[in-house]
Amino acid sequence: MHVTRLTLNDFRSYPEADVRMEPGAVSFIGANGQGKTNLVEAIEYLSRLDSHRVSSDVPLVRAGTERAVVRAEVVRGDRTALLELEIIPGKSNRARINRGDLPRVRDLVGVLRTVTFSPGDLDLVKGDPSDRRHFLDALLVLRTPRLAGVKADYDRVLRQRNTLLKSAGRRRNVEVATLDIWDENLARLGGELVAQRLTLLDDLGPHLVEAHLRVAAGASANRRDVTAVYRSSTAMDAEERDQHAIAGVLLTEIGRRRGDELDRGISLVGPHRDEVVLSVGDLPAKGYASHGESWSLALALRLASFDLLRSEGDDPVLILDDVFAELDGGRRQQLAELVATAEQVLVTAAVAEDVPAELAGQRFEVRDGGVTRV
Repeated sequence: MHVTRLTLNDFRSYPEADVRMEPGAVSFIGANGQGKTNLVEAIEYLSRLDSHRVSSDVPLVRAGTERAVVRAEVVRGDRTALLELEIIPGKSNRARINRGDLPRVRDLVGVLRTVTFSPGDLDLVKGDPSDRRHFLDALLVLRTPRLAGVKADYDRVLRQRNTLLKSAGRRRNVEVATLDIWDENLARLGGELVAQRLTLLDDLGPHLVEAHLRVAAGASANRRDVTAVYRSSTAMDAEERDQHAIAGVLLTEIGRRRGDELDRGISLVGPHRDEVVLSVGDLPAKGYASHGESWSLALALRLASFDLLRSEGDDPVLILDDVFAELDGGRRQQLAELVATAEQVLVTAAVAEDVPAELAGQRFEVRDGGVTRV
């Protein structure tokens, strides 16, 4: 899978842009603030309706304009598809494939698959549990696009249930029947989401071990082993994978914690409270891993994601956003060798010298709002 053409209208800093790309390595070189990351972010957003930079689509629309349009021609095997997304903050976005309107914007998710590695990925190791949950859910959706609907429905139920809990306060007998309905919906959707996360971690685990061995080849033997273990907010059997059984456990725990939830006005049970514990050797990575070990583990998570998606279909488009500046010469070379076999690698860098020779394919200079092939 690769992108052959990207066009933008009023996306981020670009009134317009038109970039034609080839398979293999493609580099966007430019000083900070020139817009190189905006280009790869547009491709990432088409892939999963999400960005590694912002949580809202408002900043994606150029200041002073009402909407942005992103189009990409994507080649998968011997087929080419034109993907289009119209971003309209405060209103419903619109999506098209080959000029045909999609009934739901989220139907665009996964048609183009991307894996992005950026300096912010250190949060996967050092950040809050929400960062690791987001990593899992984003990969889930790329792997199985229909789960975008499950995640959206769960988030909606969670918001509405929290609103009801806040309005009920300490009045324990207020709208109990209504709360029961939301409990059942939260448990049902949460059961499916947790079951899918657990299965994903099962499948990702071997790829993570292998990727980390490659990335941390120079580490001591007792620091090369890594694990990613799901920690539920409920007393769930660690071997349980059936979504209906998990939903039952969640519903029981929700009932047990109802008093606490009414007191605090918030949902205390569900996949939004779960954690993924990453370990290097015998110790949890968060709080114990060095800066270099954290970088290696974050990179291994992304490479494992790429390898998992590749094993189940075409290569995703691999995006390396401003990561080489963070690495020494040896690590740059190592990373370049690890990703060189991808069908398409999109690289952003402030200076051309930061990009290893193995990735010296097609190159663009990004400056003053223009994108010029070098």
